Amino acid sequence: MQFRLLGPMEVLDNDSTVGLGGIKQRATLGFLLLQANKVVPTSRLLNALWDVDDAPVTARKILQNAVYGLRGVLSSAHGSSGAAGTALLTRPPGYMMRVDPERVDLHLFHTWVGQGREKLAEGLPEQAAALLRDALALWRGPVLADLVEKGVVWPELAAVENTRLDVMEDYAEAQLACGRHHEILAELETMVRAEPLRERSCGQLMLALYRCGRQADALTVYSRVRAVLVDSLGLEPGRGLQRLQQRVLAQDPELAVDRAPVRLLGSAPGGDGAGERVRLTASSGATPAHTPPPAVAQTSRPTGEAPDAGVAERRTIRERCQVGVLAVRTCVASGRGEDADRERDDLLDGAALLVREQVERFGGTVTASVGSVSVALFGLDDPHEDDARQAVLAALAIRDALDAAAGTGAKTERSTAHAAVTMGEVLLRRRGWGEAPIVVGGALDESQKLLGDEPAGEVRVSDAVRRASEHAVRYRRRDTHSGSWLALGVRTDGHDGAESADLTVELDVLRGLLKRTQHRAVPHLVTVLGEAGTGRSRLLGEFGQWAVEQADAPLVLTARALADCDHLSLNVPGHLLASYCGITPEDDETTALAALEREIRTLYLSDPAVEQRLPRLWALIARGGLDARLGPLYPRDVLESWRDFLQEAAQRRPLVLCVDDLHHASDTVLDAVEDLAESAGAGPLLVVVSAGPDLLARRPSWAGGQSHTTTVTLDRPERLTNEQLVEFLLSATRSEGSQSMSG
Repeated sequence: MQFRLLGPMEVLDNDSTVGLGGIKQRATLGFLLLQANKVVPTSRLLNALWDVDDAPVTARKILQNAVYGLRGVLSSAHGSSGAAGTALLTRPPGYMMRVDPERVDLHLFHTWVGQGREKLAEGLPEQAAALLRDALALWRGPVLADLVEKGVVWPELAAVENTRLDVMEDYAEAQLACGRHHEILAELETMVRAEPLRERSCGQLMLALYRCGRQADALTVYSRVRAVLVDSLGLEPGRGLQRLQQRVLAQDPELAVDRAPVRLLGSAPGGDGAGERVRLTASSGATPAHTPPPAVAQTSRPTGEAPDAGVAERRTIRERCQVGVLAVRTCVASGRGEDADRERDDLLDGAALLVREQVERFGGTVTASVGSVSVALFGLDDPHEDDARQAVLAALAIRDALDAAAGTGAKTERSTAHAAVTMGEVLLRRRGWGEAPIVVGGALDESQKLLGDEPAGEVRVSDAVRRASEHAVRYRRRDTHSGSWLALGVRTDGHDGAESADLTVELDVLRGLLKRTQHRAVPHLVTVLGEAGTGRSRLLGEFGQWAVEQADAPLVLTARALADCDHLSLNVPGHLLASYCGITPEDDETTALAALEREIRTLYLSDPAVEQRLPRLWALIARGGLDARLGPLYPRDVLESWRDFLQEAAQRRPLVLCVDDLHHASDTVLDAVEDLAESAGAGPLLVVVSAGPDLLARRPSWAGGQSHTTTVTLDRPERLTNEQLVEFLLSATRSEGSQSMSG
């Protein structure tokens, strides 16, 4: 007799299905089989069959009748030689289902999974993949699906389903280790679509896409899971997934197929996929299902990659790297009285949070905070020639942020800071992934020496830092005897002279709106108005360049409306769509159509949706005259599909559209662009357009009355001042903070 629980419950006798009776009888057998060969108390069975408040007075009698009926069913099955060993026994304080474990598919599943995980830990992915594949093949649907359809909700069922998801990730890991990224790709996409919060499978999908040559799609997966985590839980992705994104951006050779298997997010085989959590704790009394052999524990890994969660003995990793070092001392002044110490601690805590926020904004890591001093490193996991510059910019941002807060009545109103920046080689010692490293080196001593007793508000740097960053920062020598310099501010006197300084505030406004759009996942339309020569095109270019350099970079698409376009021209939407799909003017129509169809199928799962949108969107890209491309289609229908496409795309990765000289666009395109902020629904979509005064001459009410629009005028005498900018950014921050708390 065979018992099948992984799907609708079935009992097979000689390949014939055995009738099990009514729902209570089936539920009783199902619950006992989940605890096969263990005594289940009667009270627990009653709680499984009825809610506490819904149990009838005769519940115990109904259970006894169900047990009696099941015994009759089991005793009548004679076709299997194993039937004699199967019995439903009364064992105080309840009942026990005695059965050969090999005849229960759930037991086989756990057995094969354990064997597969052992092979995976031993570095035998081929054998592991075969065992895990056979284990997953036992599933015919949700566990006890027929009972679930009747409203049965048991914690035991959720536990088995979660185990299945863990095993699917183990199987994907084995397949990736075997180099079968193409074969596992579809399964990973399906799983991530169904379980978007499981970071381990999301990381595996990113790796599979990257190995398939789809780097942009891999980054889209990261942006999508980040948006879901932020919106659903208010959390950023785990550090392991963030590291993987950075390695994809850097095209880390360690991710290649011919390298050693990449362990993603620190999950040992069989882990819960949470990336940075170890599922088994000391208090649980449990032990890991397996422990990687010493050969695995001794394998070196790139800096920042997580070690296996199942490794009991964590080894110390020593390495040297070139970093920028920022030391910040925050000075606070509290009042007098019995609450003075508590108030001072609150002020220091708030200042430390501000320091950490600004350091991370510029790509650094705070490695220590002791009292009023914080130490941060730049280039800790991804050394770059601009690490010294980023450290100085972070120091200036901290100084300016504290100055700004002092004028707002914020809690840090009496806080000031002075900072020192050095650079050089340090020795890192790491014990356990996710822990701050121990840092030793002369560069740290130098930063502490420079920090000294500097006056509040000064940023002091070494001569080496000054030489590495003087292209971006203005300095003056502190004195004639020391080799240190004072950082005065960001350099704005480059090749484009005063014009760069004139656009600094506007550029900061665009940056703030992008962050606001990403955080709130709400579309926004920004119109940059200005006469020719006011720098509106350069503003779009600098903003787009800045956006793609961010750690959580959106996908930035650019287009320009041509001056000689006719009144029906759709060149702007067509160019943006082609850029999204990676279609170039050199591509033939077959290649272009294939690329477009691939992207549409990525966004839309159903064939009818693809078939409806493909001809409409193709009309924007195909060569030939507009009449030939549109055929029987109406431009407005085509642009409606275009807007819908962008809406779906923004759900998967934050999207920025930069359109220059929009005043040259046709009325049809103006309508489509103007409607984006209102019709695109929820999603991090920022549309930034530049235009001359002709736009308002044609459309006096451009973007008027819409809730998610902003206009920046470059030739207006009363420019946005620095004080107004600070208030704007702080008010946006306060608004977002209150929205997060209310959520």
